[in-house]
Amino acid sequence: MAKEKTQEVPVVWIQAGTCTGCSVTILNSVSPTIKNVLIDEVVPGKHVNLIFQATVMAGQGDAVIEVLEDAPKKHKGGYVLVVEGSIPTKDNGIYGTLGEHDGKAVPMADRVEALAKDALAIIALGTCAAFGGIAAGKPNPGGYIGADAFLKSRKVNKPLINIPGCPPHPDWFVATVAQVLLLGLPKPEELDELKRPKLFYGQLIHENCPRRAYFEEGKFARKFGDPGCLNELGCKGPVTYADCPLRLWNHGVNWCIGAGSPCIGCCEPGFPDLMAPMYQKLVDTNLPAVGKLPK
Repeated sequence: MAKEKTQEVPVVWIQAGTCTGCSVTILNSVSPTIKNVLIDEVVPGKHVNLIFQATVMAGQGDAVIEVLEDAPKKHKGGYVLVVEGSIPTKDNGIYGTLGEHDGKAVPMADRVEALAKDALAIIALGTCAAFGGIAAGKPNPGGYIGADAFLKSRKVNKPLINIPGCPPHPDWFVATVAQVLLLGLPKPEELDELKRPKLFYGQLIHENCPRRAYFEEGKFARKFGDPGCLNELGCKGPVTYADCPLRLWNHGVNWCIGAGSPCIGCCEPGFPDLMAPMYQKLVDTNLPAVGKLPK
């Protein structure tokens, strides 16, 4: 019996204003490994065909820019666009360009817009891509914004999935891709109001924190290294949605609070400006049953 032909799912991964940390975190995916994701069938019968990704591809120069520009023509309406990093928009986007066309530098904003228009869906990978992130922090001279705000400004109406985090956990991205391949695009009720998958961003860090008992008892750490809840030391877990306490990082080795650091709220649209100072207690936030710092 002839084997059913594997369906190729083209993916175009464009990097805008990014430190490349989001690429690095996905390359460190453990189960499946990045080799499994790029070479094997992520789900039976379907294979991710990564046709452009500046960090991992071997090609360079005009040849790869041609591949990028041909993607909407060859795969119109059938490819997934991954946006990494926030998008510079001030002064016609001159603060970030990607390649040239007819001898002129092409702004990242124009690349994202052109690719988004003909994409099946868009995944904004990392907090910069989702909400603006660090690049959009004050004073933001380049006018950096996240993909959602950018697409709305360009009147591009395409399905968007936000996978924030600085960087995001590789599982959040890989599992989202696998879910799209298996079940199609997420239903509206599967995403929160910020277009994040509820599967990963459905609960507050605070709800599953192993130091929650300290919080309930009003026992707060006075300095780093002390036992107790880290609320007084600036923990943003009470306002941050992610499953870090359950999933852990580095193949289940540890996570921020497990290593003694407060959560810095890197999955939220207010990061970093609204989460700063990172090691200062949250203010103007209604936290139930917050005890007083023991004397």
